[in-house]
Amino acid sequence: MNSDRHAHDGRDLPTVLRDLAWTVHRLVPEVAGVPHLPTTELAVLKQILAAPGITVTELSARLGMRQSNVSVAVRGLVDRGLVARSADPADRRVTRLAPTESSFDARETIRSVWSGTVEQAMARLDDHQVAALRSAADALEALDRVLRDERGDPRVPLPRSVSG
Repeated sequence: MNSDRHAHDGRDLPTVLRDLAWTVHRLVPEVAGVPHLPTTELAVLKQILAAPGITVTELSARLGMRQSNVSVAVRGLVDRGLVARSADPADRRVTRLAPTESSFDARETIRSVWSGTVEQAMARLDDHQVAALRSAADALEALDRVLRDERGDPRVPLPRSVSG
């Protein structure tokens, strides 16, 4: 890789992407009428949706979080009716986590509103900015795959217009 490939014009793309993701994360659940989820609970819920039947120990390893923090997040999601616990049939000492119908409904609502929120904001940009964003979609999706592969995260298949 040559250094020109990583040169930029003074803007810090990773920071811009983080800020954009944070803004969307804060706005969308509120707009969608879905109760706001703390970031930790959202991260845990996304993993449970991606891997139904996962355990708290597996979640902890996958997210790089302390097991006690994951347990607190799971408890909050169970209390909200977004996650269900069940004993593993092969080993009753192991508890498996699964998304509830409410979590699937919330995910679909958030996806739908997220898409609309971003599209409405893009309508206020100039044509060159919109074209640049649309042309970057493939590269951003590839970057997402690389980052997930490095961490062993599953790829949750999402429609192209609402990835994230």
